[in-house]
Amino acid sequence: MQLDDLYRRVIMDHYKNPRNRGTMEEESVTIQLNNPTCGDRISLQLQVEDGIVREARFTGEGCSISMSSASMMTEAVKGRTKEEALVMADKFSSLMKGDEVEFEEYEDLEALSGVNKFPARIKCATLAWNALRKGVEN
Repeated sequence: MQLDDLYRRVIMDHYKNPRNRGTMEEESVTIQLNNPTCGDRISLQLQVEDGIVREARFTGEGCSISMSSASMMTEAVKGRTKEEALVMADKFSSLMKGDEVEFEEYEDLEALSGVNKFPARIKCATLAWNALRKGVEN
């Protein structure tokens, strides 16, 4: 099986079986962003206690890239410090620019590496990460 096929399967798995989709009852920070160029929308909820992302959930609508990226992001940042989450967001931005990046912490993210070949889709992939940045920095 080729790497592209594997990556496509990982992306479709997160799209069809999103992790952490839904809302939290507990008090949380809520960030809502949209991508007007393609219509992707996300509402991200973060529960941060003592500088650690305890919980992350999302709702929204969009393409397979944006929704699978949100699913992967919420999985990747749970249990991490705010600083670690921001470092992951920076690494993800580098991945979208075409840099060689490895996510030892959460390898599924590497499945989105091919998005950088399609500049119009980069905003789809980074939407959830931009919401994360806003939520963690506030």
